[in-house]
Amino acid sequence: MNEPITRQEPIRTESANGRFKNSFSSWFWSSMIGATMVHFGFFAYLEFAEPPDLSLNGEPPEVINLPPDVVLPPAPEAIARPAIPVIAPTDIETDITIDPTTFTSLSVDDLPEPPGEVELDVSAAPVFVPHTVKPAYTNAAEVMRALEREYPPLLRDAGIGGTVQVAFFIDENGVVRNQVVEVTSGHKALDDAALRVAPVFRFTPALNRDKAVAVWISLPITFRTN
Repeated sequence: MNEPITRQEPIRTESANGRFKNSFSSWFWSSMIGATMVHFGFFAYLEFAEPPDLSLNGEPPEVINLPPDVVLPPAPEAIARPAIPVIAPTDIETDITIDPTTFTSLSVDDLPEPPGEVELDVSAAPVFVPHTVKPAYTNAAEVMRALEREYPPLLRDAGIGGTVQVAFFIDENGVVRNQVVEVTSGHKALDDAALRVAPVFRFTPALNRDKAVAVWISLPITFRTN
């Protein structure tokens, strides 16, 4: 004989999320109580800091006497205003005239003498002279021998050299007629030696278009040890 079939209820299982939601209230209040107890314990054992003693225990401050008040001098007196000009009555002749000027009344004999031509010595000091072709020196080997000959022995043995900027005055034939130191080397002995070497230079004449002219040029003279 067959047994009757009975209907069984399904077994319900609670998930982890559900269990967490159900226990949230207990966890929350437990945490709040624990945090409150920790704070009370912290404040119970906390030593509060006391402010430092800022009272003055040292020597009393020194009293400084103020300087006396500066007495300002009185203001200067006001400048008197100038008096109002008064027009004085004066008799002026109304027929004042200027004599007419005529060229016939002037005499040529009364004219002053024209100024004479002033001769300018160009060779006295360095000046600019117009020229279109610069002079060039042509005896380099002779100049090198003069540099070796005139080099002061004391400075050469000591290894002291230098450069002297020399101004040359060269005439129409390319001959040096004057020389002056423009920029010193810092040693008078080298400056004097450069002035002795300068007349040894030989130049081609300077030209102003097609005419030879005397000019000033500037060249460096260098003394160096090998």
